[in-house]
Amino acid sequence: MEMEAVIGLEIHVQISTKTKMFCRCDNDSWDKEPNINTCPVCMGFPGQLPVVNKSAVEKGIKAALALDCEIPEKCKFDRKNYFYPDNPKGFQISQYDEPLSENGEVTIHLENGDSGEERSVKVGVTRLHLEDDAGKLTHVRNGSLLDFNRAGTPLMEIVSEPDMRSASEAGAYAREIQKIMRYVGSSEADMEKGMMRFDASVSIRPKGEKKLYHRAEIKNLNSFRALESAIDYEIERQKKLWREKKPLKNPVTMGWDDTKGQTFFMRDKEESDDYRYFPEPDIPPLVIYKKTVEKYRNEIPELPQIKKERYVKKLKLSEDDARILSEDPVLAAYFEEVVEKSGDAKRAVSFINTILMKHLREELISVKEQKVTAGMMAELIKLVDGGEISNNVAKGEVFEEMYSTGKHAEEIIKEKGLKQVSDSGAIEKACKRVIDENPGPVEDVRGGKDKAIGFLVGMVMKEMKGQANPQMVNEILRKLI
Repeated sequence: MEMEAVIGLEIHVQISTKTKMFCRCDNDSWDKEPNINTCPVCMGFPGQLPVVNKSAVEKGIKAALALDCEIPEKCKFDRKNYFYPDNPKGFQISQYDEPLSENGEVTIHLENGDSGEERSVKVGVTRLHLEDDAGKLTHVRNGSLLDFNRAGTPLMEIVSEPDMRSASEAGAYAREIQKIMRYVGSSEADMEKGMMRFDASVSIRPKGEKKLYHRAEIKNLNSFRALESAIDYEIERQKKLWREKKPLKNPVTMGWDDTKGQTFFMRDKEESDDYRYFPEPDIPPLVIYKKTVEKYRNEIPELPQIKKERYVKKLKLSEDDARILSEDPVLAAYFEEVVEKSGDAKRAVSFINTILMKHLREELISVKEQKVTAGMMAELIKLVDGGEISNNVAKGEVFEEMYSTGKHAEEIIKEKGLKQVSDSGAIEKACKRVIDENPGPVEDVRGGKDKAIGFLVGMVMKEMKGQANPQMVNEILRKLI
């Protein structure tokens, strides 16, 4: 019997706000001394009243609109009751039956197997709702350590429909969500800082059936690699259970052991009744007017998939170049500023996606953390287009100096004497010397072997220390030969 996987994701995304969800504590708890970023509200002390963070609500609405969700006029907060050591209040403030948003959709694009053709998959978004986070629990020998700095951090929980059928589809969907959150400014979604985590629900069924069977929910996956590996393992585990006629008898909660590369049983899965949801008595319902929603909708920027398509259609970029440049909103803005100031999209792609990105990948930094501004890059490209320096000199010596020192291209060219020679007399003189010293390649050119001209151009460029105008070299060589 051919089986298929049925996969849904719950993605928890930290909202980029200055303060926590219901108090004034700093929202940045990364790499701080444990338990210094707390107050009576986020620690759940008696008599303390939570106050909703307006910025978190605004960024939640923008994120939901970018996921094509509907925004009801009214939403409310609820208490989700459970006890765990990292949950100081004894409950989580979340949203249950009246969430911030619902009924959205995200389209993902993947390569279709061996053909390499792109295919599209639509993934429904059940809801995006708001909640606060728990603290951090670290297990050590003979006990556990608690850090409550994260307690109360504002989160968006994005719940998908079970529309994915493979680990690669789930990974593509998760990456698309990350890009969208960054584009709308709702979250940095930095995986290394714990700003984005996944719970993956996996079940299997005979292919062609529509029925949903019992699922395993794999909790707290903190990287794309872990997400895809855990789903792949769980699919194979459940297929084995079906072959042994021992399919899941009830929903279960699983963990993921990254070292062993396998899932492990944690507990039977809790259902909504187990959490004893009831309306949060200390927070009144939120009313979100339609005109407010439209205001936020108008503030949503061009999203990554639309930007990629525009780069391909209008700027004539390749699919791969367009994908690289549209993935990061900061890089996309940098590229567009370079194009606007230089007027040369083709060369802008060449300089950014090759020489600049090489450095960024090696140093694991973003484009905003390096010294070559978009204006400086545009200036360099204009110097090449204007024949002031050759493309090779620009990409090599000049750019490397710009990157390491932050100096402008013109300053470097002047200091190092790198200005391109366009003096036809000087170039002709060098061409004659090269022709005299290389009779073999000259005869090859005369015999119709056009590739030999490249060798001769290279020799002239070497003779003139890379500063000759290559187009003029090519023309003068052909004229002399």
